Amino acid sequence: MNHPLLPAVVELVRQAGAATLPFWRNDVAIELKADASPVTAADLAAHRVLADGLMQLAPDIPLLSEEDCAIDHAVRRHWSRWWLIDPLDGTKEFIAGSPEFTVNVALVEAGRVVFGVVGVPVREQCYYGGAGLGAWRQDAAGEQPIGVRIAPPEAFTVVASRRHSSPAQERLLKGLSERFGDLALASVGSSLKFCLLAEGSADCYPRLAPTSQWDTAAAQGVLEGAGGEVVDLRGQPLAYPAREDYLNPHFLALPQAAEWREALLQLALALD
Repeated sequence: MNHPLLPAVVELVRQAGAATLPFWRNDVAIELKADASPVTAADLAAHRVLADGLMQLAPDIPLLSEEDCAIDHAVRRHWSRWWLIDPLDGTKEFIAGSPEFTVNVALVEAGRVVFGVVGVPVREQCYYGGAGLGAWRQDAAGEQPIGVRIAPPEAFTVVASRRHSSPAQERLLKGLSERFGDLALASVGSSLKFCLLAEGSADCYPRLAPTSQWDTAAAQGVLEGAGGEVVDLRGQPLAYPAREDYLNPHFLALPQAAEWREALLQLALALD
């Protein structure tokens, strides 16, 4: 970890994850936000830990959180770097009692992720990394470097969302099957989808359904540190400019040096 802020952020993510656990698998109250997505006391508890901790760590860096995103574009467009956080990604998994929810913090500069940290509270795991920094997984066994796999050892493994798909995504999966043979599908919730690629357990994560910037930034940092990339359907890196809205374009996550990269982009471009 050779970014001066990264160790402290890893510890903050661990603390924020611990703040969610008293609510997990308990009768936590659920509210609906304006977009009908759920929010719980666990989301808000993690947000408070992160917001307070990041302010103390770096008072000069502004923060954009899913739970505090009503910041006018006229203000945000002047930011040169900022924290982009999702205090609890996978709220629906959390409500259902699944361990597949995460705490996410990314440092963004000039629209690109500098580094990202993804905590998995129930498993006491943490993934972190950034382009040019490397990537690691920390758990009870300690810290170890992780990296993408360039070629599948057996079946080509595609990561899919448990809850979100689209007709275009199903067509892309069909095209991949025709190109690579029978696919293995790894279905997992939250930003863990990127982490499977980052640790070499899967090959590709196509997302042709809506996401927001805070859903992806931290895990994109981990994947980029592990030798992967996240690109739009035209092959351009997924970036985080200060826009009026926070929606991402459709994207593909994959190993940067994969020999099948161009074939995947051709399949995706046909759907664009």
